[in-house]
Amino acid sequence: MAKVSEERIREAIAAIEEPLVGKTLGETRSIQEIETSRKDIKIIIELPVYNYPARDELMARITRAFEELDEERRVDIGLTAKVRPVGGVPGKGKVPNVSNVFAVASGKGGVGKSTVAVNLALALARDGARVGLLDADIYGPSVPMMLGSNARPGMSDEEKIIPPQAFGIKMMSIGFLVPPDKAVIWRGPLVAQMVSQFLSDVDWGQLDYLVIDMPPGTGDAHLTLVQSIQLAGAVITTTPQDVAVADAIKGIRMFEEVKAPILGIIENMSYFVCPNCGEKYDIFGTGGGERTAREFGLELLGQIPIDPVIRQSGDIGHPVVVSQPESAAAQAFRQAAQNVAIGIARAAAARPHRPTIQLMQAP
Repeated sequence: MAKVSEERIREAIAAIEEPLVGKTLGETRSIQEIETSRKDIKIIIELPVYNYPARDELMARITRAFEELDEERRVDIGLTAKVRPVGGVPGKGKVPNVSNVFAVASGKGGVGKSTVAVNLALALARDGARVGLLDADIYGPSVPMMLGSNARPGMSDEEKIIPPQAFGIKMMSIGFLVPPDKAVIWRGPLVAQMVSQFLSDVDWGQLDYLVIDMPPGTGDAHLTLVQSIQLAGAVITTTPQDVAVADAIKGIRMFEEVKAPILGIIENMSYFVCPNCGEKYDIFGTGGGERTAREFGLELLGQIPIDPVIRQSGDIGHPVVVSQPESAAAQAFRQAAQNVAIGIARAAAARPHRPTIQLMQAP
């Protein structure tokens, strides 16, 4: 039997739809290598996220493609992963060396936004991504305490700020620059200036994701962020009760008005499971996040339970994703982080980043 040509193999693989982003492997430029010999065929496919959840389905689709080709050689399929940047809006800048920036926001305080941001960042890092965390809450920074660090940032030879690290992620916060018991009493323009400096003057290095823990509300820091840099998207944090959902909707409206994409909603403090009887209690009501997501056509990225271990681990600077990774709370954060990564991968496939060429003027 005549062997199938490499060109025909490439065509068949390119026509396979990648399960997560809904585009073919050819459209997403995921085929990194095809090498054929008399006995073997070697293929390397680049996956759009780390900890790829559709691995078995993708392998099955590739296997079926070879069966349809009636190919008898041994097929060796290798999988790699790379987080691709989401194409941005002309005129908005990028954080140097950072593929994707996404914000974790809320319409009001007290819904656990910082807890969500910290654990999302750690969950993405545990899956293999290079992650940074920017605490943009100038008045109430909590990242240093939640990550158990009082390190001082360094300074590079290029006069860039070197962010401290904890649990494998890079982090920056005003809390590293002022004493923990000192109040920051600044007017709005100074807050916006500090957020801008954290984005432009910090040497984040090569990152797949920069997670920005936004202050509550819809103020100066939010406008500075969405007007100055390209956002892969925003994650809205809420709790189930109506008063929190009402403020979350204001946050959604703000991002919509400034044409910033929204990745979805995370419902924190969603329910409590009694450790003694196993009964589930909806302490703050039920369904607020799900209803809001449905109303605005957004994805419900996750529902995080009420668990004392989340509070305890944050207070001692050892967040639940790293301190108790097998707990239900940690698993809920990891699932939410995976959904965020998938949402960014889909956006990158829909709005591919295209490098721009700047023409030099003749002298």
